[in-house]
Amino acid sequence: MVDSRAGRDGDVIRRRRECLSCRRRFTTYERVEEELPLVVKRDGRREPFDRQKIITGILKACEKRPVSYAAIEQVVDALEAHLQASGEREVSSVQIGERVMAELLRMDDVAYVRFASVYRQFKDISQFVEEIKTLISETPERPPKP
Repeated sequence: MVDSRAGRDGDVIRRRRECLSCRRRFTTYERVEEELPLVVKRDGRREPFDRQKIITGILKACEKRPVSYAAIEQVVDALEAHLQASGEREVSSVQIGERVMAELLRMDDVAYVRFASVYRQFKDISQFVEEIKTLISETPERPPKP
């Protein structure tokens, strides 16, 4: 190991390493693994909470949008912290999805609609239109983004 540092929030340890045989350097990140609740899917299945699965879904919704990877990680970090603080042993995927959608709505309208279309399983264009009408009617006027 060449160097070791705590992450910004102290919840991750960043280590710079060097391979002894080829001398290549690489970085690893170590995260304290805390007990997270099981996720109860819509069909009743239970599976472990998967941080990467949520990041992947948000990344797809934010593709070609002005949302940084750091902002996405902050959303998932906050979600994990909330789940840990709740002390629940199980959480529904619906609760997780609604929380992610609320954060996306705050960050980027287009990413919100993209995520909602998959999460809420829109079947046709009329569901898109209804979601956008609701978004327009409930969202206060915002100044245009540069």
